[in-house]
Amino acid sequence: MTTPADVHDVRDPELPGRLLTDERDALVPLLRARKDEDFALPVAACPGWTVRDVLAHCSAAFTRVLESRFEKGVFSPESNDRDIAERADWSNARIVDEFERGLTEAGPVIARAGGVLDVLALGEWVHAGDLRETFGEPGAYGGDRLPQALALLAYVTCRDHHLPLHADLDDADEPLRLGDLSGERPPARYIGDGATLVRLYAGRPVHGASYELAGARAEELNIFGD
Repeated sequence: MTTPADVHDVRDPELPGRLLTDERDALVPLLRARKDEDFALPVAACPGWTVRDVLAHCSAAFTRVLESRFEKGVFSPESNDRDIAERADWSNARIVDEFERGLTEAGPVIARAGGVLDVLALGEWVHAGDLRETFGEPGAYGGDRLPQALALLAYVTCRDHHLPLHADLDDADEPLRLGDLSGERPPARYIGDGATLVRLYAGRPVHGASYELAGARAEELNIFGD
């Protein structure tokens, strides 16, 4: 896996769409092959939610993007609960259909938003990892799309002035720079694999993972926290 060290402050407007469509091609067939009861499995990374709930949340977020509906409080816990409740009578297949449409069509809209919605694409990819982990499938928060996700993560953390971090990745040829490197805070240092780095930035459990983090607490990395 190659992840250039200088991608952190460069926006590729097509990257979110590529990440989403590549994820669509890999994840949607897996979802359509699952039995209905699998959609009721609890998702450990999202306490209180099932596979179906995560998909309903993701597909609702995509629909909001496609319809340019960003009212006050969008993506709040209360809004998420309403989105899930609105789809309570839908079949699992219909929810997957809406999810697939979002993965297919949201990319150009995100590209035109100038970076504001890039974190949404990254969050959707993380949720795909949540589902893979729930199903016991390989590649959760990693796999072939990890370099794209890391490049997007580097840009998002830079744009949002997140704390600076220098990551020496076990599975990349070059180190990765994340966050705002122009401030006074010296960069934190991370040594480990890319998937564990994604877990840390997404606030996902890293139990049993082998990594080193110096100069920052793990909870400081979470870009999806309050």
